[in-house]
Amino acid sequence: MKLHGGTAFIRKSLFAPQPWLRPLQALGLTFVLLALSISAGAAQATTAAKSRDHVYLLRGAFNIFSLGMDEIADKLERQGINATVTNFIVWPSLADQAAADYKAGRVRNIILVGHSSGATAVTSMAARLGQLGVPVKLAIGLDPTSPEVASGKVDRYINYYIASGLGYAVVRGRRFNGVLENIDVEKNPQLGHFNIDKNPALQEKVIREIHAAL
Repeated sequence: MKLHGGTAFIRKSLFAPQPWLRPLQALGLTFVLLALSISAGAAQATTAAKSRDHVYLLRGAFNIFSLGMDEIADKLERQGINATVTNFIVWPSLADQAAADYKAGRVRNIILVGHSSGATAVTSMAARLGQLGVPVKLAIGLDPTSPEVASGKVDRYINYYIASGLGYAVVRGRRFNGVLENIDVEKNPQLGHFNIDKNPALQEKVIREIHAAL
């Protein structure tokens, strides 16, 4: 009986919670909860940042000549920036949706990028957003195919165009108070109207400008 009792005492002593372990257990639990809190906070911050910055990319005619817009969008998405790619013809409904998202707080910064007819639509979409009282952080045109006038509440408007080709410079409107830059790239032999949106170097410039704006 004594042996049995001794064994029971030893088993109880080994496996029962020890008072001196409780502070260490509490400390360990605190570290675990802190790590989980930091991780959750980082995830929420990333989601919030991604959901409140939005780049709208407009393709040109026929949806087949501006696939560089899709390439830029894919790169932005991988970098945590929301991007929507569509044909230029739907810019009115896209502007209304962007305005609604901005006013509801779902979007904080709006950026517009377009190629060819899509670059022309960027000017129209920026003007429409301005009429709705919605600012545009950055607008970028790649070789717009008709002369356009910058208007709306645009902080910065950058227009890359080929003067000797199909592209046009953008003219500053009387009420346009943002920064307007027309950059003629005709001296670059690697660039033409149908590949300006797909050129890796120019795509990187566009993405750098987007990051700088955000």
